[in-house]
Amino acid sequence: MRIRKSWIAAAIFGLLVAKTLPSSAAPSEITAQAASSIIEGCVAHAKTKRQSHAIAVYDGAGHPVAVLRMDGNPPGVTEFAMQKAAAVAHWHFSTLEMAAAAKETPGFASAPHVVTVPGGIPVFSSDGLQFLASVGVSGESPLDDAACAEAGVKAAGLSAKPKA
Repeated sequence: MRIRKSWIAAAIFGLLVAKTLPSSAAPSEITAQAASSIIEGCVAHAKTKRQSHAIAVYDGAGHPVAVLRMDGNPPGVTEFAMQKAAAVAHWHFSTLEMAAAAKETPGFASAPHVVTVPGGIPVFSSDGLQFLASVGVSGESPLDDAACAEAGVKAAGLSAKPKA
């Protein structure tokens, strides 16, 4: 009987503590709608430049939420966009920054989920406080891929940079 009362008391205490935690303590996730908005923003950017990309949006745990291969791209381009998104989801910084880190840190380029070609960027909440997801873009030059990813994040009202 004492064990049961202790367990019940512990469960009630846990619920009370959970209710007093700020909502920002809970992990944030990207919604399917936000991922679609990122892709739509990327597509709009690409069309203004007459470019064609593959775009992948991954959640913070490294799982795909939305993927689009624009017309004219072979499947390998889509796979590369997905690899960029997965890399950023695991490391929480851009693939451009991974390229710099690989030059500065021996062995980093061989670490799991490292991609050293620009086009993968993190997605933070609009205030830059919470990491939400990642975007990987491929199909054009690496710098064009990165610019497309940033345009998509901005179009969705989110940030590609953490708050300093």
